[in-house]
Amino acid sequence: MTALQLEKPQSFRFIQLPPPAPPGPGEALVQVHRIGICGTDFSGYLGKMPFYSYPRIPGHELGVEVLAVGSGVSRVHPGDRCSVEPYLNCGKCHACQRGHINCCENLQVLGVHTDGGMRPQFLLPAQKLHPAPALRPEQAALVETLAIGCHAVNRGRCQAGETVVVIGAGPIGLSVIEFTKLAGARTVVMDLNPKRLAFVRDTMGVPDTVLSTTDGSDLKALEELTHGRLAECVIDATGHAGSMSQALQYVGFAGRLVYVGITTSELHFGHPLMHRREMTLLASRNALPPDFSRIIELISTGRINTGPWITHNARLDQVPDLFPSWLKPETGVIKAMVAVH
Repeated sequence: MTALQLEKPQSFRFIQLPPPAPPGPGEALVQVHRIGICGTDFSGYLGKMPFYSYPRIPGHELGVEVLAVGSGVSRVHPGDRCSVEPYLNCGKCHACQRGHINCCENLQVLGVHTDGGMRPQFLLPAQKLHPAPALRPEQAALVETLAIGCHAVNRGRCQAGETVVVIGAGPIGLSVIEFTKLAGARTVVMDLNPKRLAFVRDTMGVPDTVLSTTDGSDLKALEELTHGRLAECVIDATGHAGSMSQALQYVGFAGRLVYVGITTSELHFGHPLMHRREMTLLASRNALPPDFSRIIELISTGRINTGPWITHNARLDQVPDLFPSWLKPETGVIKAMVAVH
């Protein structure tokens, strides 16, 4: 069985693996159909993801089909098409016992801490599979990206009528936008790439966009849009330390700031502004099982249109050659989707 491994930063290689063993109790054997490529994959490729270890088989945004199940499994059956919740939690630590399985103290994320889906078949805990019978494989693979945005909006407690600023219009930022819109919030999107802002306006139907600057004009633009109130919630999806350090200035009095992006660099900001406005600072990591179920239903019923998301397609054998080009803004990648089977 041929798998694609990231041996070290910027170095892919194909390796041979033995066929998976039959599924044990609580396990399912899955056939991988589609893999979505996301910012974590890019950061891992560049050596900038703090939780990544090498060598690693990437791939955590997965659309799969169940081939066989072990004893005690009733959640899924052979032939089921599923989306994968790629966060393997221990179930025993204090975080898990409190229901925060997305940030388990011993968390193993597929394709980051442990080998992921860039291989034809592998074994998974059956409880991490979410049946998606009405979704195409590429839609099932898109669910995890959307779940990141869903969880971030939940963390920010975004409400109808509030102004929510989303900083960064890459895939994670776009997933956040989907859920700020569903929440009924007024969404304002900031990015330093005019093409991304045009996509947000023309394709995602968000009229209020602000070009990120270093001269303070973006703050003035937001003040004009909100009549000086700024935002009840700001969600930074850039993963850029400079942006994340500056994001506090857009938060209004008694507002919330959510970091959904991640950086290896330190953040720097003065405390008086945060204290004066009594801000709440939050991190958002991964997602929770109900997020997956909700998103599958939203896609199935047409409330989320996945059409604009998938801009590039490739076979697994093409990934080493194409992957570096997907890093370039000029290629216009929103979501690259890899076909395995």
